[in-house]
Amino acid sequence: MGRKEEDDGSFWKKQTNNIRKTFIFMEALGSGAFSEVFLVKNRATGKLFALKCIKKSPVIRDSNIENEIAVLKKIKHENIVTLEDIYESSTHYYLVMQLVSGGELFDRILERGVYTEKDASIVIQQVLGAVQYLHDNGIVHRDLKPENLLYQTAEENSKIMITDFGLSKMEQNGVMSTACGTPGYVAPEVLAQKPYSKAVDCWSIGVITYILLCGYPPFYEETESKLFDKIREGYYEFESPFWDDISDSAKDFITQLLEKDPSQRFTCEKALRHPWIDGNTALHRDIYPSVSAQIQKNYAKSKWRVSCLAAGWLQPKQLASHSCLVMNSRVWISHLKIGPNKLP
Repeated sequence: MGRKEEDDGSFWKKQTNNIRKTFIFMEALGSGAFSEVFLVKNRATGKLFALKCIKKSPVIRDSNIENEIAVLKKIKHENIVTLEDIYESSTHYYLVMQLVSGGELFDRILERGVYTEKDASIVIQQVLGAVQYLHDNGIVHRDLKPENLLYQTAEENSKIMITDFGLSKMEQNGVMSTACGTPGYVAPEVLAQKPYSKAVDCWSIGVITYILLCGYPPFYEETESKLFDKIREGYYEFESPFWDDISDSAKDFITQLLEKDPSQRFTCEKALRHPWIDGNTALHRDIYPSVSAQIQKNYAKSKWRVSCLAAGWLQPKQLASHSCLVMNSRVWISHLKIGPNKLP
């Protein structure tokens, strides 16, 4: 049962009749319609991993799983969760993933007590660096959002890690057309059903940055159709009082990423050179009281862990979430009535 090597040195799936002969299952981290995630220990080495168990089903095409595996095999970056190994049985695919134990981005913000623009800038700098690496390797994530940004460890200076490559795609000729993603973070060109490029990830980073500085998303509406209209229009505001203490540099940075025209939108490379990231314009003023209050109102776990499927334009995905690992969660912002002071 040796590992099959390709010419490029990457590995394929190992066949197994009983995955429990290799791993001790210690704790269930999450479950969904087509997958479960477990904390496991390798019997031979004692090392801990997150094991994503994907049940084979006619609903999920093998090509979708193979795409996720192909993407994960290709990447190795300090801010991206690593695929350590792959197993296959007659009933399941098993993805052995690096275990990240530092918790979710929103939880870490709420625990801080003090939180500044500079803290947000440091997070976004790491995300930009990792996404630039993906883009340089011809990979588009297509589902960047705060739930997919986890801390590697509980240490205060822990790295941020990008997870969930279930919707990632290796570019062919730099253009894609499949409409997918999470509505509140998806770029206008995707909703317009136009061919799109890696610029969609930069839009999502703009949305994430906006949320990190105020605690609510730039696009929110009572219905999904109205939400999509607002995104297609590229209409958002820096509302008072939530943005009164945020620097003009931060607002400019967001504006460059939330550019409706993808050809004019900041690339990761340009964003990394912006003074809010690479300079000293990110303020050290404490914005914790306002941001934490809005995060608690708009992103309570009981709310943003709700998952469902978009009718007709998003493929069914396996669902699981946990403080150590979030895999393929889908959150529909319009259903949650998210926005400043929206939730009681």
